Amino acid sequence: MVGFFLGSPSEIDLATGALMVIGMIAVVGGGNALNQYWERDVDALMHRTRNRPLPTGRLTSTEAMIFGMVLSLAGLALLVFAVAPIAAALAFGGWTTYVLVYTPLKQRTAASTLVGAVPGAVPPLVGWAAVGGTLEPAIWSLFAIIFVWQIPHFFAISRHYREDYKRGGFPMLGVYDTDGSVTGLLTVAYSLLLVPLAILPTILGLAGANYLYGSLALSTGFFAVTVWSLRTLGAGHERWVFLGSLIYLTVLMAMLVIDRLPIA
Repeated sequence: MVGFFLGSPSEIDLATGALMVIGMIAVVGGGNALNQYWERDVDALMHRTRNRPLPTGRLTSTEAMIFGMVLSLAGLALLVFAVAPIAAALAFGGWTTYVLVYTPLKQRTAASTLVGAVPGAVPPLVGWAAVGGTLEPAIWSLFAIIFVWQIPHFFAISRHYREDYKRGGFPMLGVYDTDGSVTGLLTVAYSLLLVPLAILPTILGLAGANYLYGSLALSTGFFAVTVWSLRTLGAGHERWVFLGSLIYLTVLMAMLVIDRLPIA
């Protein structure tokens, strides 16, 4: 909804916004169902996924595939006919990357994390396009922020669940980086990259000075958390990086919205 809000004129079309959210939930939900369909055998090996409907037999693979396809198509149809064709095209691009590219790559290369960050960063573009906005550099700054943010976020997850991912045969960096030093260094590097990226919305005219100062403070704080985690390897501090990443993105998006509110 952040992209939708930022791209809207002074009066927000709540009906279109609601339809967009429903459509996106359907597309994302359908994609997740198909992901679980493809990974049903692997999910049965991992503790965190073995109780999902397919490994436990609560759903058959055919039922899951049909459900995922129907839900995805229904969401795309809603976006095409009730929101905007360009929004549907962007959502379809994200769906395709997630289901047909990212999912098969997960068991082949650690670089799949970068591929998976693409569909994860698409929603702001969909929201912006839903209100007729052209895909100008300003909204791409949100795409860049969310894309980069996902890397330390998922590195923290892969470190925390490294034994589970190893059981499933996923070649995640966090699994084979024995002491966590490489993952930690890359986490610090990506969090540092967020500092200049987070101010792009102000530079490109999407936000004002209040957001600028807040984003600098927030990005610096998250960077400090990742540095602290690197300095204390092996202490399970990836959980704090994970929590910090959630707080970071939530507060950053909230600041963007608040910055645009017509406060006298």
